[in-house]
Amino acid sequence: MNDCEDTFLNMNLSLNCRGQLLDLSTPAIMAIVNVTPDSFFDGGKYSSEKSLLHHVEFLLSNGANILDLGAQSTRPGAELISESEEWNRIEKAIPVILKEFPKAIISVDTFYSGIAIKTADQGAAIINDISGGTHDEKMFETMADLKLPYVLMHIPGTTRSMHTKSENINIVLEVWNYLDKKIAELKSLGITQIIIDPGFGFGKTIDQNYSLLKNLNAFNNFRLPILAGMSRKSMVTKVLNVNSENALNGTTVLNTLALLKNASILRVHDVIEAKQVITLVEQYRKVE
Repeated sequence: MNDCEDTFLNMNLSLNCRGQLLDLSTPAIMAIVNVTPDSFFDGGKYSSEKSLLHHVEFLLSNGANILDLGAQSTRPGAELISESEEWNRIEKAIPVILKEFPKAIISVDTFYSGIAIKTADQGAAIINDISGGTHDEKMFETMADLKLPYVLMHIPGTTRSMHTKSENINIVLEVWNYLDKKIAELKSLGITQIIIDPGFGFGKTIDQNYSLLKNLNAFNNFRLPILAGMSRKSMVTKVLNVNSENALNGTTVLNTLALLKNASILRVHDVIEAKQVITLVEQYRKVE
């Protein structure tokens, strides 16, 4: 692994999202849209059609490029729900959103291949799998059939053990090796639209999360878009000794650092502030 920051800056990254080209030469905002009753930050807020559409309109009008819909809470201690329950929570959301906002790029946060198929049929444009294909052995072959961009995230072990931490490891090397193996597997199936996510907050100590952030540009060697998802997570709250409601400023600082390390996509709750961060970092980058 060597630092290829300069090489990365000359790359022309983009995603084909159901015929819409998402240009990542300027970093994109992936807005979190939870349709769960127990999310750590905004669980249950957007359970009605009216509240969901109002929130989506707010996100899109303030700079969100992608809407990431999640029906499964992955916070520490949350009970994993079945595929059928996940579908019950999410099945109405995509048609409702696309009816009002037909050009919206919708990502679905799921580790079930069946949900990926059903939501793709409804118009989902990206599949965001926090399990890296470990939860459902059919996920990779499903993505090969769907031909949609795929978010490949690092977790230690499986979804059942994803918050189990191992302190005595080189976390950057561990994540690198994991992604390297999975990317090779995906490419062998003809999957080329891959977004890599180091999995901040999943089975990592505070120091390991910051080590990943500090070395994020090492992953530029994969020549793939990097997603950074640190919004209001424990790597903010535990260091600052605040709750998630008071973690926006800390999140903004970490997003700034991620952009300076060449993150292509910020996954956030707060799109206005993320847009401001991107604007300021782009201004900083263009001057001598």
